Amino acid sequence: MALVIKNTNYNGEVLERLFTLAVLGCQIVDKGLICVIPNVTKKLSIPRLKTGKMLQKVKEMPDWKDSKGHFNYSEHVLEPEEFMAFTTFNPNLLYNIWRPFQPTGDLVFTELPPQVQSELLNALSKQVKFELGYHYINGVYGNTDDELFNGILYRMEHDDDVIRVSTEAVSMIDKLYAVKEAIPETIKENENLRYLMSMADWEAYDKELTEREDKNSDETMLNRKSFKGVKIETLAGWPSGVIVATLCAPDETGNLFAGVNLPDDENVIQIDKLTNAGELYFLKMKMQVDTNIAFGEEVIVLDTRSDPKFGVKSKTIKVEPAALEFEADGGVKSAVVTASGDYHIVGSVPEGYAVLDYNNKITVTASGNANGADRTGTLTLALDSDPSKKAELTLTTAKAAVE
Repeated sequence: MALVIKNTNYNGEVLERLFTLAVLGCQIVDKGLICVIPNVTKKLSIPRLKTGKMLQKVKEMPDWKDSKGHFNYSEHVLEPEEFMAFTTFNPNLLYNIWRPFQPTGDLVFTELPPQVQSELLNALSKQVKFELGYHYINGVYGNTDDELFNGILYRMEHDDDVIRVSTEAVSMIDKLYAVKEAIPETIKENENLRYLMSMADWEAYDKELTEREDKNSDETMLNRKSFKGVKIETLAGWPSGVIVATLCAPDETGNLFAGVNLPDDENVIQIDKLTNAGELYFLKMKMQVDTNIAFGEEVIVLDTRSDPKFGVKSKTIKVEPAALEFEADGGVKSAVVTASGDYHIVGSVPEGYAVLDYNNKITVTASGNANGADRTGTLTLALDSDPSKKAELTLTTAKAAVE
């Protein structure tokens, strides 16, 4: 039975309004930090396009061999999982203590008064939104009732492009500096950049700012929720010890996404008798949700928990074979790229070669070599999340045979 009566001291009149415990809502949605995409009943792809440097000197008659730069297309997927809220209760337990809503008429045909429905639905909706907020952040899909869908921290943890920061710093100020220094220049001044942290971490940061000897703020006031001009957002359910910097917005200009069946599913609630002959009622709502991030290299994470899930991973890239050799009349050969994340071609493709980069496979087409010497070049690949990590593919086309 979901309705439990405790410690009632009813001995006369009661207020007409039923009071419910204060419950936080789904803050990550309510604060506009995530883009919620409706009407995703099965699967939706988040298309991602990355480009490389394309500027070069003017050529009178540019050809395919003069091509510079690249378009890298890939996708992340939103695939909502289905779950529900369902609870039963016996309204008769309230009839004797909540006098304003006692039923009238024949007992066999008594109905749940609309006011009672409204109060119970309001309590259910508030609780569901709060639980959803937790799963949006910490969710992991599995087989139990606590594993409904994958949250954004799970997505970040399993994205190899995410920038993971480590520090020995103890103070919140120094921890924030460590995160700030790792933010790529491309998003440092983006208006959607936010720091995400727990309320406990924010309060520790606020206390540090207040206790500074020469620059302390008024102890009766909260400090501004920002660090070096970037707004700090606190979220209920966010784990203490984890600081994330990323782009947050309620539209496609942010980096956090959620796919849902309907945007107001948490307000669509069915209420009715469990059986026609019984006195139990039920409350039921069904939902579909999934989350994901667009670009891992636009997520910076510092995890200082005693058991961190965002350990710093080594970033690597290699290409095998490391050299491709062609006959004088050219040809087509391939090499396989193994990388810890997305990568790109650095600079222009060597003269006399055309390159197709698809699904971690480099296919090189060499044109014929009519010269009296071998033609050589080097194709350089670099990780998107750490361009200092590079791999080189040496290209050689044999010289023309002497007749």
